[in-house]
Amino acid sequence: METTDQQERPVVLCVGGHDPSGGAGILADAESVLAASAFPVTVVTALTDQDSCGLRDMRPQPYQQLDAQCRRIIADSAPRALKLGLLASSGIVRALSRIIDEHPELPVVLDPVLATGAGQHLVDAALLNQLRKHLLHRCSLLTPNLPEARTLSTGQSADDCATRLLSTGVRWVLITGTHDDTEQVTNRLYSADGDHRAWDWPRLPGDYHGSGCTLASAIAVRLAWGMEMEDAVASAQSYTWESLKQAFRTGRCQLTPNRLHHFTPHNRSQ
Repeated sequence: METTDQQERPVVLCVGGHDPSGGAGILADAESVLAASAFPVTVVTALTDQDSCGLRDMRPQPYQQLDAQCRRIIADSAPRALKLGLLASSGIVRALSRIIDEHPELPVVLDPVLATGAGQHLVDAALLNQLRKHLLHRCSLLTPNLPEARTLSTGQSADDCATRLLSTGVRWVLITGTHDDTEQVTNRLYSADGDHRAWDWPRLPGDYHGSGCTLASAIAVRLAWGMEMEDAVASAQSYTWESLKQAFRTGRCQLTPNRLHHFTPHNRSQ
């Protein structure tokens, strides 16, 4: 996914929380976009106090500020995809809903961040209701893990959750199997047209900080490059799995995905 003409590089707008540890959030999004030879522009929804071990505090940003920043970036940089992560407040959800309606040409990938990788809840009942009411049906793709899919849909099995989520109007749902207790991770993609495809990946040892951000951003940037959804999802999974396989330790707890593994010195051609 390289281009010789720097002017052709697509821009991806990433909207999410700032994780100062760099494992998840906006920094993870930006690395995933850069790894695909595209350019990230970012708007922060919340400042967080967290590290590789978990979250201590979250401070949502004013939704008016987010609204203005998103509009300014879209007008200036003409992004070709929109990736959403932690949304932090009902006002932010509603602001993004209006912006999406004004730009129907933009594919929208939502990683519904409902909890941290350490299991800490980030969304209350009111915000969850706003997500269901205002945002889900406006998205091109949702990328929940199975616990998140159950919370969003009130279903149980992956198939049941996908059916309920697709009934809201979202076009595609990718339910990941990272939280299953199985030897392989099975990721399942469902479309509003009734198509269903599954991929099995060897389960890697260890816990990872930002794997969901990595996958969703990797899909968004591939859509920005013009790939079809199934191809983008397949390619992004391969990239994400390799990033996790080459993860490294930056703190005391969860490992950080090596999202720029193609650019590390031992992978450079001589």
